[in-house]
Amino acid sequence: MTESAVRQDVPPTVGAASPGVSSRERHGAEVMRSLGIDPEAVVAGVAPLDERFGHTIVEYVFGEIVGRPELDLRTRQLATLAVLVTLGGCEPQLELHLKATLRAGADRTEIIALLTHVAAYAGVPRVMNALNTAKRVLPPAAAEEAAGEIGP
Repeated sequence: MTESAVRQDVPPTVGAASPGVSSRERHGAEVMRSLGIDPEAVVAGVAPLDERFGHTIVEYVFGEIVGRPELDLRTRQLATLAVLVTLGGCEPQLELHLKATLRAGADRTEIIALLTHVAAYAGVPRVMNALNTAKRVLPPAAAEEAAGEIGP
């Protein structure tokens, strides 16, 4: 998933009610849209290599896992950031999920605290890479203070 997959206004066509589209894919597309992630861009981004894989991301990852009710999207997105930082080498996905985490209701201060916390368990080099990505994505601290809380 790339930065182009994150949009503010996403038209509902992937996962829309149509023959052959499962209810999980429809649900996954709704979850993605609520996070500002364009399911069409995700599907189209991998379609030249594997026509079905993008639909699997929408249907399984977002429709079956991320869309479960036991955790709210804000908590799930914070967990996703922790995992991506720990894995390392996931900067494009980290950038997308930093934006989605803001949209899910976490603020800059919470995200930076999470990244700092991960350093104790995943290592400083991985967190330094994540902080460099966060500098490009997150609003400056002064902007957050001026605007109040950053959220959806």
